Amino acid sequence: MSNEQKRILMRELWSIADLLRGKMNANEYQNYILGFIFYKYLSEREENYVDEELGLKKEIGIKYIDLNEEIPEYDEYIKEIENASMKSLGFFLKPNELFNYIVRKANKGEFIIEDLKKALNAIENRTFGKESEEDFIGLFEDVDLTSPKLGKSEKDKNELIVDIFKHLSRIDFDIKNPKSDILGDAYEYLIGEFAAGAGKKGGEFYTPAQVSKILAGIVTLNRPKIKSVYDPTCGSGSLLIRVGNYAKVGHYYGQELNRTTYNLARMNMLLHGIHYKNFTIRQGDTLTDDKFPDLKAEAIVANPPFSAKWKGKDDPTLANDERFSPYGALAPKSSADYAFVTHMLYHLADDGTMAVILPHGVLFRGGAEEKIRRAIIEKFNYLDAVIGLASNLFYGTSIPACILVFKKCRERDDILFIDASKLYEKGKNQNYLKDEHIKKIIETYQDRKEIEKFSHLASLEEIKENDFNLNIPRYVDTFEEEEPIDINEVAKEIKSLEVQEKEIDKKIAKFCRELNIDTPF
Repeated sequence: MSNEQKRILMRELWSIADLLRGKMNANEYQNYILGFIFYKYLSEREENYVDEELGLKKEIGIKYIDLNEEIPEYDEYIKEIENASMKSLGFFLKPNELFNYIVRKANKGEFIIEDLKKALNAIENRTFGKESEEDFIGLFEDVDLTSPKLGKSEKDKNELIVDIFKHLSRIDFDIKNPKSDILGDAYEYLIGEFAAGAGKKGGEFYTPAQVSKILAGIVTLNRPKIKSVYDPTCGSGSLLIRVGNYAKVGHYYGQELNRTTYNLARMNMLLHGIHYKNFTIRQGDTLTDDKFPDLKAEAIVANPPFSAKWKGKDDPTLANDERFSPYGALAPKSSADYAFVTHMLYHLADDGTMAVILPHGVLFRGGAEEKIRRAIIEKFNYLDAVIGLASNLFYGTSIPACILVFKKCRERDDILFIDASKLYEKGKNQNYLKDEHIKKIIETYQDRKEIEKFSHLASLEEIKENDFNLNIPRYVDTFEEEEPIDINEVAKEIKSLEVQEKEIDKKIAKFCRELNIDTPF
């Protein structure tokens, strides 16, 4: 989008946020803003589909929003439109349920909350028993229009919703333009801002765009088409969507534990133009309730919660689970990092690539994690690369993270180490990666280049000599020798400074005498 479009977009979005700020926490008002954005998208998608794709406007000379369902001659049109919409879009909105119709009522000073409640309920209810039910059910459950936080009285709540809708109506999402992604940009911008202000909880559902580009670039190398991409801790779905920017994806699979974030992920997929038939997002605990037991994905990307707690040895069934049993140990209860890794390896196709963001502890921690790490490298030869990132790149944590890249059926047994810890630009609140940094990392991985003080190709023997400790400084020497110090020159400089100091003292003493005050020395 143009800079002017972006300026207007951000201005209106933050005007909406200002209306809600102070009434509730950021993680609460995000549900309203993102929910209303999604509702506006569905409404405009319905209008465009009926007026342009179905040709209603051309056929009868009026827009869909002006179609009065109380007029008998239009009743048959609406029934046909509903059938077509459910098949093609997966949802349906009547003319008087459209966002712009409700905005018209708001501009006339009419009460709109009840109309809005009916419209949001109708979107979900019409999918019951339909193919799209799983993708739409419960999407608006976090948009609580009865909450006292919106206002003490119904009148107060209505006035607030009217103000929000007026701001949203000024934003043109340009959905008729297939190349436009203003809506997606708005959604990602808001999610990123909410994550930045919501601490660790926020960071768990959103991976910064610059980091997601590295993962997407790696798993799609030399692959213009990918049958399936999977994220077992998909958060708001940003990593999955990013892969779709780099390759044509047949189907997107994701699982998310948090109910609210699960709703965000489904909205995000639809907002980015991914058809409901081309994605499957499920809710549940990935490690104990795998929703895709038979999936073998060509690409896997993930940013699991760092060192999360899980059942581990407390659940005897996990020891015999095919996802974990081949590696000789279960990840410790206090740190599920390798449980997520081996779960993903189980779901990785033989010709697939997997890139996962993890804390540096997975590279060197002992005990059960060392056993798993050794098996992955020595027994299965799955680990392809270790990429160390700069600190303070992620929302909610300043610790540095790393990207581990895995492949099955590797024809080589060396491992590429990349130390990208010095590739970053300082931001106001956190660091960020520039496009040139991202390009350098991906190209170094692709070419498996050895670059002094940046990358090293380590043989299996070298890994063994280090007892399977993958700590990056063991393989990439970034030590910078200090310039030799000339003691004689330093002594001369000190003497010169001493002479200057005496001269300055004399001047200060003179000024003090003239001002008739005591000297400070």
